[in-house]
Amino acid sequence: MNTAAKVRGLKLRDDDNVVVVLDPAPAGAPIAGYDLIASQATPPGHKIAARDIAQGEAIRKYGQIIGFAKVAIAKGAHVHVANVELLEFDRNSEFGSRAPLTRYVDAPATFMGYRRDDGRAGTRNYIGIVTTVNCSATVARYIADTFRGDRLADYPAVDGVVALTHGSGCCMGADEDGMKQLNRTLAGFARHPNFAGVIIAGLGCETNQIATILDDHDLHGRASIRTLGIQESGGTRKTVEAGVAMVEEFLQGERSRRREPVPASELMVGLECGGSDGYSGISANPALGRAADLLVANGGTAILSETPEIYGAEHLLTDRADSPAVAQKLMQLIRWWEDYTQKNGSKMDNNPSPGNKDGGLTTILEKSLGAVAKGGSTRLMDVYRYAETITSRGFVFMDSPGYDPASITGQMASGANLICFTTGRGSVFGSKPAPCIKIATNSSLYQRMSEDMDVNAGRIIDGSASVDEVGQEIFKLMLRVASGEETRSEALGFGDHEFTPWVFGAQM
Repeated sequence: MNTAAKVRGLKLRDDDNVVVVLDPAPAGAPIAGYDLIASQATPPGHKIAARDIAQGEAIRKYGQIIGFAKVAIAKGAHVHVANVELLEFDRNSEFGSRAPLTRYVDAPATFMGYRRDDGRAGTRNYIGIVTTVNCSATVARYIADTFRGDRLADYPAVDGVVALTHGSGCCMGADEDGMKQLNRTLAGFARHPNFAGVIIAGLGCETNQIATILDDHDLHGRASIRTLGIQESGGTRKTVEAGVAMVEEFLQGERSRRREPVPASELMVGLECGGSDGYSGISANPALGRAADLLVANGGTAILSETPEIYGAEHLLTDRADSPAVAQKLMQLIRWWEDYTQKNGSKMDNNPSPGNKDGGLTTILEKSLGAVAKGGSTRLMDVYRYAETITSRGFVFMDSPGYDPASITGQMASGANLICFTTGRGSVFGSKPAPCIKIATNSSLYQRMSEDMDVNAGRIIDGSASVDEVGQEIFKLMLRVASGEETRSEALGFGDHEFTPWVFGAQM
């Protein structure tokens, strides 16, 4: 008779052939609720075989294929990278076959936001300095640093002055896709609703000319945008002085700025996951998906991104597409990424990081199936390029890499005025100008890094809250943060150095 203490386990679908252990499972431990004994020590969040699995047989979790047995796997054995491999298989999709009708609430929620001249609403009120090229980065930081400390005490409606700098902007073809994408990103920040005013600062001789950004993105004549060139201004000191004077002019215009009631339809929320673990697809991501559904029901917009991290789960999105054309746009992105990784000597299954694997994720398919849950269950309305201005309401997809700072930078450039970020391993990301809500997948992480986490979705694993309850909690927190409540990452001062445009192409 086995007298070892039982550990909790969870089989997510009836046809799954693995069980996720929710507690550390020593060898010989029985799994509560199942006729199953762990044959070897298995960390929490990892998988064990629910039955004997033959070599070459599909491994199923969430009712979906996450890989194939590299060798025969005995019932109770740890199922992970040593005995699972990724093979090609068909993922059938009937484009738009499961696109649900959007059901809107009768009385949409509101938040207290900042109305802009173009009709959009901000959740924060920053002044920004956006750089065209790395050569103007230090000048931009000097300007922003002038307004540290008590310098903004007389402007309570202003959240800060932030310099958004990057490492590119020159020695690339002006007409190449990489440069156009960088310009699209910078233009998106220049007109972001969370900025009261923006200075576009350049050196003068760089490939990435200020005039090109203004011309290509219809930014001429906006009172909220000023430009500044170091060479034209006469060097570093004179440029900083001119930039400081511009910021002070913006500040004068914000003396009377106040928050006002705004419908939740003006919220555009970027959905992100980073430092994922075996709990991500069980707790935090489904809960964020429920919050995204509530946002859409209130007329708002939810942005799913990270194209390499929907790989293997793309059929779940194309089935929900508003039209076959929308589904086809998503599949074109998948094919581009397959080609892109191959050209660079990589492959799609390189995506799960060492931390992801330590947390229980075995393949990109498993990671993707959990990541897609952030997108909830509503109709996929459209698919956008990286940093492309999002004009649709509802659930949308924006192309991006899986690298969190680059993905969120693109979401904000596309118009996201709030970010929700799930993590199982403990990411400490924060962003500006859009505040970032951090959601822990497990209670151990939440308790260990409580100063960095806003929501504990680990209560779902613990059995003290449902996915619906945590989803409601996240949605209500979205409204409070959009109204000015400070997030943990804001309290810690994150966001000044996390601006990371996705830049690709030959740099000569």
